[in-house]
Amino acid sequence: MPSYDFRCKNCGAEFDLFYKSYAAYDEATPTCPNCSSADLARVIRRVSVQAAPHDYARMSSNEMLNVMESGDSKQVDAMFKQVAGGAADPRAGVPFHEEAKKRTGKQSEKQPKKNSSPAD
Repeated sequence: MPSYDFRCKNCGAEFDLFYKSYAAYDEATPTCPNCSSADLARVIRRVSVQAAPHDYARMSSNEMLNVMESGDSKQVDAMFKQVAGGAADPRAGVPFHEEAKKRTGKQSEKQPKKNSSPAD
């Protein structure tokens, strides 16, 4: 359902009008609920624009470091997948930050079993 914001040029009131379809809006003659004037101006409240994806391969090393230090694991994953070639990575499917955790502090899950000596 499309929603449109209007400002009355007669009394200055601002209001929203909802329509069932775009065709219904095209056929309607909106009027101000305050003074019934048809002298209205459309108001644009917010515009949403999709940002272009990052081209991590063209970033300088300082820019890449900023991404890594940002703490945004999704952005770090995306950067490493793009720079390393994504699916060509032998760890494909394993998020980079998970692999990094293993290397930087957590011990590997594949630890050698301790030798147990038989009880005396």
